[in-house]
Amino acid sequence: MDRRHPAQRRVLGFLVGTQAVGSVGVGTGITLAALTATTLSGSVVVGGLGATAIAVGAALLAVPVAALARRCGRRRALAAAYGVGALGGVGCAAAAAFGSWQLLLLALTAFGGGTAATLAARYAAADLANPGRRAGAMSTVVWATTIGVIAAPNLAAPATAAFGAGGPFLLSTCTFALAGGGILLGLRPDPLLAGRVAVVVGDSCCGVGASELPRRHTRAEVWLALGPNVRLALLGVALCNTAMTGMMSMMPVQMTGGGSTLTVVGLVVSVHVAGMYAASPLFGVLADRIGRMPVLALGAALVVAGAGVCGMASAHDAPQMAIGMTMLGGGWSAGVVAGSALLTESVPAALRPSTQGLADLVLNAGGVLGGLLAGVIMSTSSFTVLGLVVGFAALPLLMACMGTTLRPVAPTDPQDVGTARMSRVSPGRSVAL
Repeated sequence: MDRRHPAQRRVLGFLVGTQAVGSVGVGTGITLAALTATTLSGSVVVGGLGATAIAVGAALLAVPVAALARRCGRRRALAAAYGVGALGGVGCAAAAAFGSWQLLLLALTAFGGGTAATLAARYAAADLANPGRRAGAMSTVVWATTIGVIAAPNLAAPATAAFGAGGPFLLSTCTFALAGGGILLGLRPDPLLAGRVAVVVGDSCCGVGASELPRRHTRAEVWLALGPNVRLALLGVALCNTAMTGMMSMMPVQMTGGGSTLTVVGLVVSVHVAGMYAASPLFGVLADRIGRMPVLALGAALVVAGAGVCGMASAHDAPQMAIGMTMLGGGWSAGVVAGSALLTESVPAALRPSTQGLADLVLNAGGVLGGLLAGVIMSTSSFTVLGLVVGFAALPLLMACMGTTLRPVAPTDPQDVGTARMSRVSPGRSVAL
């Protein structure tokens, strides 16, 4: 039986379109934040802070965006996050024009609003989805990011030629403004609010019960609502993002230091983001069919392997660097898609916006940590050592996910059988309310 909300197809299609536009700005940040900060400051450490500043901004906005969504719906929350990102883009362009790395770091923090919006959009895709297809719906929106983030690195050179050093950031401002305006005007019905209406009238299409109406929840309540395996998924998402951010923030610095041109770096970034976003529908289908935890384990394995391949590549070996960064991108995609689906389905509907905000806060905090540590490791050692550190850090996650996946599960309730099959964790241990 199709339990999808009648508006789900329209909502999902609109989210895909705005995600493709807004992700051009996100791709610009991925490509140029660390490189621009390094160029303006002359310091690799400050370069690492460039990528970190975006993650700090996204982390700071994660909980407020979730709170705004709980009160006013996804539409206003996503539009507000894009608006903050657009203001940050203007600041970044000004910083590049004046040669101020201090202003650049401050503006990149606001620029993280665009990242916060594109991350939160995946939850909007799941609000009205069939409960058994949530991972697939999320992965579709994640996939749409491919268009923008692949285009952005290749638009950097023309934008710079046309408008100077701040040109790519001005382009990002325009795309954030277009995406935010489109969301505000066109995301109707609001998926989160429409899901609540379905709850009130007793419609089970969204997999929630009539008693699960929203109210304000503390972070402690949200954390206590997560069982140990769901906390593992939450931390796994954070670790995958930490690893990806750390390697990605220093890869352009490593390659340009070895003599690679911005065009070559852009191509490597393009294949990396293809692994992050283009492969997400595959991981969404796998998460819906074989379970969330096995796909999370697959993500950890790809992170370990990708970090090793990148770490062993020389600074001018673009093909090997591209292979390793693609594997890292795939690990990020598997971790985010599977972990987000597991988190969403494992708490009551009333707790979902708060839980999702906490998840994005932890995810971006991991990105902050990754950028900081990457800059320090690069300045004191080498890119090879950075790859080793990232690979070994992901090994415990791989072992924990494999242990959970292989643990025997014997639910007694017929309804629990389906839940256990999707998550590959015991329903009794997944949620402790």
